[in-house]
Formats: sequence, C-alpha cells, structure tokens
Amino acid sequence: MKTKRRSRLFIVLGVIGGLAMGSVFLFGAFFKRPEPIPPEKIVTVERGDIARSVVATGKIEPRSKVEIKSKANGIIKALLVDVGDRVRAGQILAQLDKETLEAQVRQAQAALDAEEANLRAAMAALRQARIDAANPDLEFARREYERKLALVEQGLVTQQEFDDARKVYEIAKNRHKLLEAAVRSAAAQVEQARARVAAARAALDQAKENLNYATIRSPIDGVVLTRDTEVGDAVSSILNLGSAATLIMTLGDTSTVYIKGEVDEADVGKIRVGLPARITVESFPDEVFHGTVTKIAPMGVEENNVTTFEVRVSISNPSGKLRANMTANAEIILEEHKGVLLIPESVILYDKDGKASVQLLDPSSPQGFRKVPIKVGISNGLKTEVIEGLKEGDRLVRP
Repeated sequence: MKTKRRSRLFIVLGVIGGLAMGSVFLFGAFFKRPEPIPPEKIVTVERGDIARSVVATGKIEPRSKVEIKSKANGIIKALLVDVGDRVRAGQILAQLDKETLEAQVRQAQAALDAEEANLRAAMAALRQARIDAANPDLEFARREYERKLALVEQGLVTQQEFDDARKVYEIAKNRHKLLEAAVRSAAAQVEQARARVAAARAALDQAKENLNYATIRSPIDGVVLTRDTEVGDAVSSILNLGSAATLIMTLGDTSTVYIKGEVDEADVGKIRVGLPARITVESFPDEVFHGTVTKIAPMGVEENNVTTFEVRVSISNPSGKLRANMTANAEIILEEHKGVLLIPESVILYDKDGKASVQLLDPSSPQGFRKVPIKVGISNGLKTEVIEGLKEGDRLVRP
C-alpha cells in the first residue's frame, strides 16, 4: 500500500515538474530578446540628389578635323609644328622645296615676255597693213578711168588710151582687195598673239600660285592631332590625285569637343536634343564635365542582333583638357531631383501588385524590424527616391 502511494507521489511530482519546466521554456521563448542584426545589413535613409539617366559610351572627337594636303607637288623642306602644338588660322605649318617651283615661275615669265613681244610685232604689222590698204592709187586710177570713159564716148581719146586707163584701174582694184585681205590676216595674227599672251600670263599666274602653295598654312585655329610626314618626304598634289594625295598632317579644333556615343534602341526614345549630360573620362576619374545632346542619329546600326543609335554630346573644352579619342561616358539626364530622401534599390520589397515596402529597424519587434509601406519616385538603378513613408535618418534592414 505504501509502495503504491509512493509511486503515485512520484508521478504527481514528475507531472508538476514537467509542467513547471514547460512553463519556464514557454516564458523564456516568449520574452527572449531577438538576435542582433549584423551592421552590414543596416542602411540609413539619406538626403541627396538623384537623376534618371541614359548612358552613352564613346570616344572624344574634336568639333572639326582637317586633313592637311599640298596643292603642289614637291619635297618637304621644313615642318614647323609637331603633334600637340596649338596653331592659328594662317600660321605656316610646312614649307616645300621652292627651287623647282621658282624655276617654273622664271620660265613662265620668259614665255610671257616672248608672247608679249610677238603681240607687239603683230600689232605693228597690222598698222602697216592698214596704211597700205589705204591705197591712194586706187582713187587716182578710178578717176582717170572715168575721165577717159567720158572722153572716148566723145571721140576725144583713142580706144587704146581708154583701154590702158581701164587696165590700170582694174589692177588697182585687185591690189586693194589683196591689201584688205592682208589687213584681215594681220588682225587675226594680232588676236592669236593676244590669246597666246593670255595663255602665257595664266601659266605665269599658275606658276606663282604653285610657288605660294609651297608654303602650307593652317586653315583653322586648332591643335596638331597627327603629323604624317617628315622633312625630305615627297608629297603629291591634291589637285592631281584628289583624296589619294599625300597626307601631311591632321588638325582639329578642340575648343569644343563631342562624344560620339552609342545608345541602345530601348533608350533612344527617352532622349532628345538639348538635354544636359554629365561626362566622365578615364583620364580624369575625379572630375565631371558638362555637355549637351546636339545630335541623335535618325537611323540605327544593327550589330550582333543589337540595334544602337549614334548620339553626339557636345562639351566646351577651352582649356584643351579633353583630347581626341579619349574614352568617355555621357550620362544624359532625363529627370533630376535634388535634396530628396534616398535609399538603396536593394532594400525595397515589391508585392504582386507592385506596391513597395521596406523593413524598418525596430528593436521592440520579435524580428528586430517591421515592414512599412513606402511610395517611391525615380530611380537610377542603384538608389531610389522615397516620396512617402520614411524620414531622414531612419534605419532599414536589407532583405
């Protein structure tokens, strides 16, 4: 009997002990503090500027680029500028050897002098022909013929005397015709001589022009981008060979430059001429340059099944810091807000309806945070503007 009572007592005590231990466990689990959230998962709501943009990547190009070629054939005698030098319009860039060109000028001058002498001789011959063509003997023979004609009709002169007068008159008329032909021939000789003088003068002008071409000057204010020849190199004339003529050097106007970039077809519809842009270049990683969209290509280019459009962003470059062919990124600003609340894009949660929320740090919550809805504005892919739901300094927990 005592044994049964003792067994029951043990059972009761065991049940009471189990209940007590369960109560302690449940109490501890209910009031247990949440695990601390790692600092790297906590971000702070900040105030700053944000922009929605499209990025065009490309190379820096000068506003204008000019290939310098010679209008005269010759040998380069002097190069007066080098790559990187700044030049002004009209400045001498190079000199060709002038010895042959100067000889050509002297030869053309001599030819002109000879043709002018020939013209003077032809004009003298014309004057003499005109004098001879005056032929006073013709008028005398005519009057004598007419007088003898009247006398022979009256029977006062013999037929022989009349025939002699008529013969002299006919000879005088024929001679006059020959003299008039000589005048016309002399006049033609004068015109031909004048034409030869004009041709010789044009040849002299051309020789002098070629001599001037031997001095090669800059057509623009700019910078020497390349120098493609050296002293002693032969150059061919652009007037003879066109685009195949020898390239002496290349100049560029870098007071204003532009980025010749590419924009994906998905973004090209968002941009327009006149939008501002922020430009960064690898050579100056800590500096931002400002520009404006000045051109959007009307036709895209497809490569590897991707269509892109050429976009030009012009940049003022008075210091010449930006150089041709530098790699650059142009951030074309579509929309920009300043002094707004910003949070990382990665902390935002979206439900199936597209509504946004974040996990606001809350030590009193069992999880250490609570979910709060927010209203977002523009985003640049890294940060997002918060319009409602948070305040500056709020701390959020990354999902």
